[in-house]
Amino acid sequence: MYTKAKWKKYAPLFLLMIPGLAYLIINNYLPMFGMIIAFKDINYAKGILGSDWIGFKNFEYLFKTTDAYIITRNTILYNVLFILINTVGAIATAILLNEVRKKFFQRFYQSIIILPHLISMVIVSYLVYAMLSSDTGFINNTVLPIFGMDNISWYSEKQYWPYILTIVNIWKGVGFLSVVYLASIISIDPEYYEAATLDGASRWQQIRTITLPLIMPVITMMTLLAIGRIFYSDFGLFYQVPMDSGVLAETTNVIDTYVYRALMNLGDVGMSSAAGVYQSIVGFVLVIVSNYIVRKYNKENALF
Repeated sequence: MYTKAKWKKYAPLFLLMIPGLAYLIINNYLPMFGMIIAFKDINYAKGILGSDWIGFKNFEYLFKTTDAYIITRNTILYNVLFILINTVGAIATAILLNEVRKKFFQRFYQSIIILPHLISMVIVSYLVYAMLSSDTGFINNTVLPIFGMDNISWYSEKQYWPYILTIVNIWKGVGFLSVVYLASIISIDPEYYEAATLDGASRWQQIRTITLPLIMPVITMMTLLAIGRIFYSDFGLFYQVPMDSGVLAETTNVIDTYVYRALMNLGDVGMSSAAGVYQSIVGFVLVIVSNYIVRKYNKENALF
């Protein structure tokens, strides 16, 4: 029970909390009102509230389309692959960074590694184009001639793009994750490693028996958060990097790009909102189920 003295004592803290709470409510909670758009036939003359309710008809757009299987398959498989590779790559990078003893070089390497994460996907798309352009691309003009290979029309050959998109995603995403894991590794008490060294443990044994188990809660948390967004895709990666090439649609089309193209062609806001609600619900269920499984085996690693 808060007394008048306690309220007076903590009043400055409550005042400092107000801007953050206001931002959270305005940015995260008020937009939830827009979920009703998914269940309405939006008529701009009537407004959102005045538009007619049509139930789940907007959701039929996602499930009845002939491309439903392709976009769902691509979205899930790409994200599963990204989660696995990025997690392993980020942990390995963080461990290597932790081995750098000089602070200057450690900070320099961290800055270089995290830099791609800060670059706009529009810029990334042009960097990829500079590498893959049929006429002026670095690979066609410099790399392939070394091996005596003919030029490849990269933006017309869909079989290469699962590898290209994966490489771009790793290059752009591993840096941020590695810094998160590095912060967790740095927080480990050095006495554990000193004791292991005295016992004759090798560096690999120390990583396997000390580092990985102690950062497992962070690994679990980041993985659960990634699983929650498994039905979402990096729009820039799948739309801008392939330059919106229709020839590549079978391997680059995901739920987000498909909905965007449909919205641009049909102008149906309700269908797009239905896709967003569908992705959110599936992501929420996946987080709950994944967290339940983790909690069943190790309560300490669970998010809640």
